Amino acid sequence: MKKLWAALAAATLFALSSGAGAADYPERTITFVVPFSAGGPTDTVTRLVAEAMSKDLGQQVLVENVGGAGGTLGAARVANAEPDGYTLLLHHIGMATSATLYRKLPYDTLNAFEYVGLVTDVPMTIVARKDLEPTDLKGLIEYAKANKDTVTVANAGIGAASHLCGMMFMSAIETSLVTVPYKGTGPAMTDLLGGQVDIMCDQTTNTTKQIQAGTIKAYAVTSAKRLDVLPDVPTAEEAGLPGFQVGIWHGVYAPKGTPAEITERLSKSLQLALKDQNVVDRFAELGTAPSTEAEATPDGLKSKLESEIARWKPVIEAAGVYAD
Repeated sequence: MKKLWAALAAATLFALSSGAGAADYPERTITFVVPFSAGGPTDTVTRLVAEAMSKDLGQQVLVENVGGAGGTLGAARVANAEPDGYTLLLHHIGMATSATLYRKLPYDTLNAFEYVGLVTDVPMTIVARKDLEPTDLKGLIEYAKANKDTVTVANAGIGAASHLCGMMFMSAIETSLVTVPYKGTGPAMTDLLGGQVDIMCDQTTNTTKQIQAGTIKAYAVTSAKRLDVLPDVPTAEEAGLPGFQVGIWHGVYAPKGTPAEITERLSKSLQLALKDQNVVDRFAELGTAPSTEAEATPDGLKSKLESEIARWKPVIEAAGVYAD
């Protein structure tokens, strides 16, 4: 009986202390883990959001880049972190695709995290080295099919947004091209600029400035309508690729077991951050927009992740591309 009372007392004390901790949150620096290299599209999005959230939370929000294995190393880092709200993950669509793409994951995608909310849904662009011969998307498709053994498609590594979009492009034109994986978006873009590779399909957050500067050639955006920031670039639908719409959405996650009060606090802070004028303006410059208040919630992110896992599973299985 004494042991039972002792156990109950300990449980009560833990519950009280946990409640107090949640009520006082945050009391110190928060870290956003970005599962990709610094300077890439997801890193850019995270740093904008982190700066805005720090204003509301009253604590510094740092960004730590933990790249490798298509984002799964950084995701695993957060899945195994203390569930106290001080280590968070900002990941893109790869959170959904890795569930099928990787044969063995060190975490259960749907059950290893608490959901905070969606951040943004970034359109993709089909781009090429500036001196590639075709002048429009139809011409690019014809060129790719006629030269499938030599046309190279760059990507930032297995599971990266550019890899996923490249797979969808090849699936849409029913032609396998020569893929060239890099260790991050930076080196992939560098080689595209230098003419070492031919094509890349990547986020507007990484390509817009290069397109505007004329250092790469843009064939299409993958959104439903043209982008204000790139008004002269047609949609894939307009340019001759019906139904080709790809958005690279980003979401914020916390380790499983993080108290509901903390995830709710983070979700409210995220919603405020997405209304911050600097975030709105910078997102617009990069060709994207903040998620709505309804989307920037735990339910909004969970629903998105579940639907995207279902959407991408048949695409990846049909391509037969897997990673260990």
